[in-house]
Amino acid sequence: MTRGQMQARVAADADDTASPTGILSAAQLRPFPLDRVRLGDDSVFARAKNQMLHLARVYPVDRLLAVFRANAGLDTRGASAPGNWEDFGHPREQAWGEHDYPGRENAQTANLLRGHYAGHFLSMLSLAYAGERDEALRAKVDEFVAGLGEVQRALAATGRYSHPGFLAAYGEWQFSRLEDYAPYGEIWAPYYTTHKIMAGLLDAYELTGSAEARDIAVSMGHWVAHRLTRLEHDRIQRMWSLYIAGEYGGMNETMARLSVVADEPLFLEVARLFDQDDLIAAGAERRDVLTDMHANQHLPQLIGYLHEYDLTGDRRYLDAVLGLWDQIVPGRMFAHGGTGESELWGPPHTVAGDIGHRNAETCATYNLLKLARQLFSLTREPRFMAYYERGVLNHILASRRDVDSDTSPEVAYMFPVNPGTVAEYDNIGTCCGGTGLENHVKYQDTVFFTAADALADPELWVNLLVPATLDWREQHATVRMQTTQPLGGATELRIDGIADGTTLTLRIRVPEWVVEPPTVRIGDEAISAPIDGGYLVVRRSWTSGEVLRIETRASLRAVSTPDDLALQSIEFGPTVLVARSDATTTLDLALTQRRRLDGSLLADDADSAHAVERALRADGAVHIAGVRFAPVWTGSDERYHMYVRASGDKIGFVGADTDVPVRTRDDGSSLLDDIWREPAAQTRAAFLDRVAETATAARRDGLLSQTELVRVLEAAAAADVDAQGGIRRSTVVDTGSAAVGWRESVDSDGIRLVEWHVPRGLADAPIAPAVAITTGLLPAPSGWFTEVPMIAVQADDLAGVGGLHVEVSLGDGEWMPYDGPFSLPGDGEHRVRARATDASGATGHAARDIAVDTGAPLSTAAVRRLGSSVEITLTATDEVSGVERIQWEGPGTFWATFQEAFVRALSDEEQIIEFAATDRAGNEEPRQRLILPARGDLS
Repeated sequence: MTRGQMQARVAADADDTASPTGILSAAQLRPFPLDRVRLGDDSVFARAKNQMLHLARVYPVDRLLAVFRANAGLDTRGASAPGNWEDFGHPREQAWGEHDYPGRENAQTANLLRGHYAGHFLSMLSLAYAGERDEALRAKVDEFVAGLGEVQRALAATGRYSHPGFLAAYGEWQFSRLEDYAPYGEIWAPYYTTHKIMAGLLDAYELTGSAEARDIAVSMGHWVAHRLTRLEHDRIQRMWSLYIAGEYGGMNETMARLSVVADEPLFLEVARLFDQDDLIAAGAERRDVLTDMHANQHLPQLIGYLHEYDLTGDRRYLDAVLGLWDQIVPGRMFAHGGTGESELWGPPHTVAGDIGHRNAETCATYNLLKLARQLFSLTREPRFMAYYERGVLNHILASRRDVDSDTSPEVAYMFPVNPGTVAEYDNIGTCCGGTGLENHVKYQDTVFFTAADALADPELWVNLLVPATLDWREQHATVRMQTTQPLGGATELRIDGIADGTTLTLRIRVPEWVVEPPTVRIGDEAISAPIDGGYLVVRRSWTSGEVLRIETRASLRAVSTPDDLALQSIEFGPTVLVARSDATTTLDLALTQRRRLDGSLLADDADSAHAVERALRADGAVHIAGVRFAPVWTGSDERYHMYVRASGDKIGFVGADTDVPVRTRDDGSSLLDDIWREPAAQTRAAFLDRVAETATAARRDGLLSQTELVRVLEAAAAADVDAQGGIRRSTVVDTGSAAVGWRESVDSDGIRLVEWHVPRGLADAPIAPAVAITTGLLPAPSGWFTEVPMIAVQADDLAGVGGLHVEVSLGDGEWMPYDGPFSLPGDGEHRVRARATDASGATGHAARDIAVDTGAPLSTAAVRRLGSSVEITLTATDEVSGVERIQWEGPGTFWATFQEAFVRALSDEEQIIEFAATDRAGNEEPRQRLILPARGDLS
């Protein structure tokens, strides 16, 4: 650090403790500075944190500054740009002024966002320093900030720009084109990039004490004010409504924060110029307007609205954020906390119906976590922390691939939820690559909060059960948390260093996944701790060295989507478990047959929650219905299924199988659906009552024969649905009653007996024909048929009355007589329905989903000349199952998966590049050839 930089350090840095950034003055709760909380090495978050800290330490600052220096005409010091979106742009892109639009041919869209990634990297370095107190990291921050300052001064010296505060890695013309409503493609979200740069500078000031970073940000703030204050209100509103072109990230948040840092009221006025009036009004009025809106274009705005609420007291900002939050969580939330398909929100209360090939942009969850954290600090409502735990563990941690890298953040762009998918890892230079840089160096920021009211008794809020140590220096205490979470078990909080007899209040979050009240002990003494607002409250006089032990019990459970109850995620405690399978169609598993009354599932290799914990710790997985399920957060790049379908072809219960087939009605419902409908039975007696009621209806509807009815009743009595052991004996007695009933007794040996009373009249109820839909060939391992199968329908006259009439239907089409095997109309996902009606009028039903993709994808290559080299971009399309991957090879390379545009140097001889795409069904196109001419032959 130079002498001038040392003098520029702010006084607040004197105690070597940086305050958290972006704290709302109205917050009831506040986090601790990052360096006060240390994650344990045994935390599941430690792996991703350490991998990202490695990148922070080794990545050269010159590479991040290269695009800025090139823009300002400064020496790039031989550094290459990070790449991908963060590249130098077109070699002929030389028109930089606000009125010098260079034309699309000289300003390719792919690099019009350059500079944003560097802003994120500066935030990451600042956060990393604040948490680690590594002076080498602070030196990188200083080097980075000094480089940006040099660029800002060089740009100002040209006189080309509307204000000397301008700082960017591209021309000011993007902003003037936005003011004339230029679409995405001609420009790319210029204020988004401005926000990322300014946010990085503010973080550098607040977290490392860099006064130079503050000064650069203040100059940029005056430039923003110069551009926007001269525009009329309606023009600004239309700008912000433009898809992606008008995306401004969190400019309102940054300008509001800057107004405090700079003590400049003008900047708060400018922050409010970023208000999107129609979105604020809809949120405050709780009108749902989110369908087809770009999720991450608008989520950062909401964080800004909270800062505006904080600084103005205008309640409509808070009401708008709360109203919009409730439209997203949980109705548009996937199991891991992600939202959106192809970056857009789908319809309200739609999860299953919004699953596509590119769900859950990681940037969106990054911002939802920021929102949840701020809303919890303002309201203390535990639902916000429940979302935070879900998202940070199952999306954010999972979004960091478990590899080391000196060049790439190795994070996911999309973390999709469609069947048999993979996360989109790597992402150098992309938006999610940028937010991903920050995500993994600040896991400790929400573990502990403290009450904001300095006059109240000291309170410690324990929000996340994570191995961590808190330096609570205000209370002269160290709080060490040891826990076996997120895989169940116990949590211990040890308080050291405190003066004996000091009164402290500990509030420990009781997550919503806990299945019974926690037990609380101090030493060997069990204590009573009330639960208030979702938190255990322990208020007492403490002695140094005392240990508070909290034991919680989780369960293995299947969680239905709101719009398709049969499509379910598998979860254990806070952890989402994903199925590991090479199939790319939805897995159908017998889940309902494994359900207990408390909603938990019985695994193949674990008959209790403790056994599930042991299996997950020892083997990293648990098996359900023959399929391996593993935590989503491991950073694995294996194929996964976040949702599976609860089906199964035989009726059964926990510990009691039958050979009775699951038959359905015309609406698709079955006896098992009836038994487990919500509200589900909570006691064994209520369960047997439900079975009696629904089995009677199923028999009368023809879904069961009389013999099958008896088997189902006996299995229900024997089932261990309450984990207390099933009934060892049961009998069935014919009676003259109107409906099935039961009575339980205990014999002389203490063995429980259930006696079922079955009405004699049920013996006369019809039994519908059995219907099955078969194919003439097996699907590929992906689950897709790569040849069009022949469909056959088999119908059995179970009642023996004859006169079977069999019909088929495709999708929701009309019923047609079945005359024999038939071919499906071609590629696509088809639902085949069949029904058979006997002479008595009893009708049996069946349905089957069949996915067909017989064609290979089509790939193309685009070549761009870069002097003596060429840049090659490969793209592929597949309109049926979707593209799985593109692979390529050339001289001196192997058959590799295409990730991003690559450069090949021309040689004295022609070069042959071969490439081909494979779709999710497993179809691979024939290899295509691209011939690169010899050096000097390319015109």
